[in-house]
Amino acid sequence: MARLDLDSDLLDYIIKKGFQPGDRLPTISELQQEEHLGVSISKVREQLEVARALGIVEVRSKTGMKLRDYSFTPAIRLSLFYALSIHPEWFEAFTEMRNHLEMAFWNEACERLTGEDKAEMQRCIESARSKLNLANTHIQIPNDEHRAFHLTVFKRLENPFVLGVLEAYWDAYAAVEINRYADYDYHTLVWDYHERILNAICDGDYERSQQLFLEHTRLRYHPNLSPAT
Repeated sequence: MARLDLDSDLLDYIIKKGFQPGDRLPTISELQQEEHLGVSISKVREQLEVARALGIVEVRSKTGMKLRDYSFTPAIRLSLFYALSIHPEWFEAFTEMRNHLEMAFWNEACERLTGEDKAEMQRCIESARSKLNLANTHIQIPNDEHRAFHLTVFKRLENPFVLGVLEAYWDAYAAVEINRYADYDYHTLVWDYHERILNAICDGDYERSQQLFLEHTRLRYHPNLSPAT
């Protein structure tokens, strides 16, 4: 395969040298002294900031620069957040894409789930119901549980791009504070659906769980929707 043009001397250097995730990278001064690199310190710093924004490298005061495991999330999150800063209404378009993506990978994702994954999803449901219990002095919105429940469904997919889109979606979901506009009945209905989705998955009825998931994605637009029997 022909070498791709990354438009970055730093990234080209990382690829050429065969660095692996966790490897320590040379300092900026050491990079600048590399004969074949041939770029100024200011240029190296500029390209390093891009690599950091993309989540490719991490820089810490004590350990220096290290190559990170590849993740699509930082790049798509940065682009998405910029887009939403310009057009907040575009979150609906991104949500629609996310819904179609999850539907497309639903059966494959469910087939890969382990008993441990299903137990984690059950813990999310129990924790969410505890937070929403009217007997509590202060009801809490189970944001963390909501994110964890959905991402657990797809965690076994060996596709960093699907996971990147989904993780960026939940970051954006939290950032735009969708839950601030939802009432108590909405939240209880959502978790009713989550429980029924998990039960269908555990029964091996992935088509039923997918249909329930589809209904559940429409709740935000139709808050009066009742669960199908």
